[in-house]
Amino acid sequence: MIKLHMFTFSPIQENTYLLWNEKGETIIIDPGCYFTAEQETLQQFIENNDLKPVQLVNTHCHLDHVFGNKWVAKKWGLELFIHPDEEKMLQLAPASGSMWGLPVDNYNGPLHFLNDNDVLKLGEHELKIILVPGHSPGHICFYCESQHFLIGGDVLFLESIGRTDLPGGNHEQLLQNIRQRLYVLPGDTTVYPGHGPQTSIAHEKQFNPYTNWGY
Repeated sequence: MIKLHMFTFSPIQENTYLLWNEKGETIIIDPGCYFTAEQETLQQFIENNDLKPVQLVNTHCHLDHVFGNKWVAKKWGLELFIHPDEEKMLQLAPASGSMWGLPVDNYNGPLHFLNDNDVLKLGEHELKIILVPGHSPGHICFYCESQHFLIGGDVLFLESIGRTDLPGGNHEQLLQNIRQRLYVLPGDTTVYPGHGPQTSIAHEKQFNPYTNWGY
């Protein structure tokens, strides 16, 4: 069974996720740790629970989701996995950091690409890649069918959706993809978003004011 833990990091209050299996093998998703104390919090949790990071992935590469990439990669000897359409977003992170007053020591190591319908393996467990652009050009979500959860990044929030006024954003594309790629998942699927509390597909189909027309 996959276990999950969420941390909320940085002044932007971004959700970082650890997923691990029975052997302690761990995927780190969207490390947003910006301050040294946040890095220490992540490291201590990993060490205290005897976890072994084996993969570093980003749902997308906006500033707040990549703060900790370089530190994580160096600390545990990992290389970054993203969708190919996010490479440009990753390259823009330092400029975005300067604009927002949050300098970024950006990851510049090897990249590995994840595409729609690819499968991430965590031991015997599987996470399906679902491409959901609109908030960002190559935004991906990670769906665990066997345990009914989705690591959703900044696509779908509790009664809200990701912003689309950043570079590469497209409002209509985001709405269409939420309806066509996420709302087809079982209603009891728990959505763990990139900001704020968890929700479910059923709840959003009923109560999300941006998407609930037609349901």
